[in-house]
Amino acid sequence: MNSGLEEIQLATILLVLVAGFAAGWVDAVVGGGGLLQLPALLLVPGITPVQALATNKMGSLFGTTTSAITYYRRAKPDLRTALPMAGIALLGGFGGAIIATSLPSSVFKPIIVVALIAVAVFTAFRPTVGTLTKLRHTGGRHYGTAAAIGLVIGFYDGLIGPGTGSFLIIAMVTLLGYSFLDASAKSKIVNLATNFGALMFFLPNGSLLWGLGLVLGLANMVGGYVGSRMAITQGSKFIRIVFLVVVGALIVKLGYDVWVENVQPALQ
Repeated sequence: MNSGLEEIQLATILLVLVAGFAAGWVDAVVGGGGLLQLPALLLVPGITPVQALATNKMGSLFGTTTSAITYYRRAKPDLRTALPMAGIALLGGFGGAIIATSLPSSVFKPIIVVALIAVAVFTAFRPTVGTLTKLRHTGGRHYGTAAAIGLVIGFYDGLIGPGTGSFLIIAMVTLLGYSFLDASAKSKIVNLATNFGALMFFLPNGSLLWGLGLVLGLANMVGGYVGSRMAITQGSKFIRIVFLVVVGALIVKLGYDVWVENVQPALQ
């Protein structure tokens, strides 16, 4: 079993630690920490993209577990909604990972960029959205909508991944009526399930670099704890601001991917 630490220089390990802490913090508040963590892993000499993806999921699993526990202890999220969403999201993540092996993510990225722009505009021009929890549905309709969100976004996480936590939060705010704080607390439980599902998909083929993953996970845990404590203390307005920043970064990152993969070759 390859630990991934055999030939890594100290400077690279420090870079991974810093990226892991920052990613854990961002993930705990609004999701999207993979924007920081995955590029840092790809700088490790000799690592393959599949190994980077698997190791990234292991690190994120530690961070989301820590932030989920912290949110549960301090914000008391409603598990009657979060746990069924998590179970269905895990199944969606498996399905997305299976499709990802045969269908390139570049097919979906232009759609995701358009969706992110719409989300950013909606959130920016509706400052009262997500300030307080005002549930839009009750009973079976509420749980049915929550299940659909878990399935679709779990599938997205298995297929592409970046911004899963952010999509979970905005879906729970706009479609279910939760505040940003309540949505962020529940999203950690759901995101924990999607990370676990993806990791179980990667484990059998030996892609995981367990030593590097543990180092990354430790940093992610610290970042997740600090981020979740800060989000609980600062509340929904703070989460909304960080959310807009992270969504903006996602638009830039995925927009660049679309340009490189689709537009640029067509112009040559």
